[in-house]
Amino acid sequence: MWISPSKAMNGERAVVLVFVFRILSSLPFSLLPHALSLSLLSLFSLFVEIRADDSLFLFKTSRPGASSGIMLGAITLPTVMLSKLIQLSRAFSLQRIELDELEHMTMQFWATSACCCGVLIFLSIVMWCAANNKNPHFSCSVWDAKFSLSCVILYSVVCCISLATISHTGFNTALKLLWLLCHGFAAVKLIQHLLNTFPCCASIGEALLVTSGLVLYFGDMLACTISKVRAALSHPIQAVVTAKSSRISISMLTTLFEQVCRLLISPELVSIRYGIKRSEIGIIIQGVLLGLLIFSAVFKFVICLWEYFWGADKSESRQNKEIGRSLIFFTSLGFIMIAVAPSWMMIVLDFDVHPLLWIFLFVFSEPLKRLSLCIYWLGLIFASVLRFYNISKNSKIERILLRKYYHLLAVLMFLPALIYQPKFLDLAFGAALAVFLVLEIIRPGLENLAFRETCASIYECLYRSS
Repeated sequence: MWISPSKAMNGERAVVLVFVFRILSSLPFSLLPHALSLSLLSLFSLFVEIRADDSLFLFKTSRPGASSGIMLGAITLPTVMLSKLIQLSRAFSLQRIELDELEHMTMQFWATSACCCGVLIFLSIVMWCAANNKNPHFSCSVWDAKFSLSCVILYSVVCCISLATISHTGFNTALKLLWLLCHGFAAVKLIQHLLNTFPCCASIGEALLVTSGLVLYFGDMLACTISKVRAALSHPIQAVVTAKSSRISISMLTTLFEQVCRLLISPELVSIRYGIKRSEIGIIIQGVLLGLLIFSAVFKFVICLWEYFWGADKSESRQNKEIGRSLIFFTSLGFIMIAVAPSWMMIVLDFDVHPLLWIFLFVFSEPLKRLSLCIYWLGLIFASVLRFYNISKNSKIERILLRKYYHLLAVLMFLPALIYQPKFLDLAFGAALAVFLVLEIIRPGLENLAFRETCASIYECLYRSS
């Protein structure tokens, strides 16, 4: 089906294509497969976005009439990874980094691309099924199916060729493809959960960007954990295999475990300028996210056990049940964030002190600069919230213009820290994200009157005891 240029191109898509073309024009010849894969991903995402905008009844966004943003969401992270890969390839040619670091960034690029490609395939299938089942007037042509299938097949072939060049054996290549397939599957499941749990809260492109970032982040955490476990267990396993060489099964399992871990990141990367040497702040942010992810599963499991053993008592009042649930909630959250998450951090990275104590020591290592920056942020937020609230309440300014004020606020907040305290800014971003996630976890309960009464009762008891 032919698509007119005026229909296929708008301002946002033109900017994205110019950005991609600028990255592709600076690629060395050794990254030609990556350029081809990004080009295919751009065409595929453009095609899916056009089809999605033509069938807006399938995807409801919070801003009616706006673009779904699928192309921007699918291209952003792979393009950023490719630009980083260009830097590392230049550094490798100057012998500033090791080959392992370049191969790791290659895996990061393909993992990000696999997440976006998997979601695009999922959206294409959803549009095709929904169009045939719910709206007979909207039909997907054979050309659409052939184009989508061609993009997916070519992308898979290019990915296999690229991974084969950095793999030692065919089995190693198969393991890496399986690793990428897991990323794509996880991205599909996560974006389904986001769109179903938070309908009309974000466009598909925004949800895709968040999904690919989270999957890549947690995949990196899993890789780092397995790498550390491998380093800790490699010597004992090797000793057992050497002492009992007749046990072939143990040797085979050890070989398989090492092959699986080979595709994961190396725990020791020593480059400073271009490297990905892990910092304490990055590990702390990852640990907090891991703790919040574990907390949701642990809390649900504990509540099920509590309901099974003590929920059958009908004589217990509803308020007492809510108090019990609230105590379980806050106790589980505190235990996960104070004990479990820091334990993971100390396994992955050798902290001299507890990670929470490390945060306080880091903040007060330069108290004048960092505390002054915190005061500046709080004052700016307080003044801007009052001002923007009055503007939105008393004036007839469009919301799209009001959002620009918040963009200006972000520049005023982050620019001084980005120039003078970039590491502290990273830690502040992590803390803000953690607070936001905790509030979002608590918010559904705060909407319940019984939960508010429970919190008031707990506060009253604590006040009397003090």
